[in-house]
Amino acid sequence: MAAGAGGSVREFGDGVLGRVTARIYWYLVVGVLVALGNVPTLVLLALLDRSTGNALLVPLCLVPAAPFLSAGVFALHARAGADEPAPGRAFARGLRLGWLDVLRLWVPATAALGVVATCVVHRETAGISVAYVVVLGVVGLAVLLWALQALLLASLFSFRARDVARLSVYYLGRRPLVTVGLLALVVVAGGVVWLAGEVVLAVVAAAWLAFLLRTGQPVLDDVRHRFVA
Repeated sequence: MAAGAGGSVREFGDGVLGRVTARIYWYLVVGVLVALGNVPTLVLLALLDRSTGNALLVPLCLVPAAPFLSAGVFALHARAGADEPAPGRAFARGLRLGWLDVLRLWVPATAALGVVATCVVHRETAGISVAYVVVLGVVGLAVLLWALQALLLASLFSFRARDVARLSVYYLGRRPLVTVGLLALVVVAGGVVWLAGEVVLAVVAAAWLAFLLRTGQPVLDDVRHRFVA
């Protein structure tokens, strides 16, 4: 402890350096846990070749990562109100509370993405026109943005799955700036995978989730104000 200028007692770690160190520690621990949680997805993707026949399976490989992404969001959100630096405990709590809710939303979302991807890569065989491919691309992007919105809501609120699904659709149109921000994050994630691979994206997943949380903050605030007693 140290005495301040006015004689008040300041706890160790209350200074700027202590707060910065605690923040870095929190992000590092959450980043490691999220990266470890993505290992099953990385293994599944490594086992799949990049043939068009696996277009349906590639999105489904994201399903095992969903609970750990949700726990990462929960832990990062809990940092502001934490009394002590315990990111591992917050991550475990988020995983315990949210894994089933997130899976209920992400399984149908990734299945839909797999169907869209299969239709697109087999467009010539199926005789699908270019215009219909564009429509499918828009649908797939909308499903992906909806899944990210649902991930945020399911991670931080204890709503029924169908209520989260409806709210996610509602806020995609209600908060266009947030939707544009989610789209930007999708582009960034795709760029990282394209340039450096899935492993690098898993390593920086905590930073990406932090931006996801910041981007969706207006939606979270509105939901908390309107729907949480």
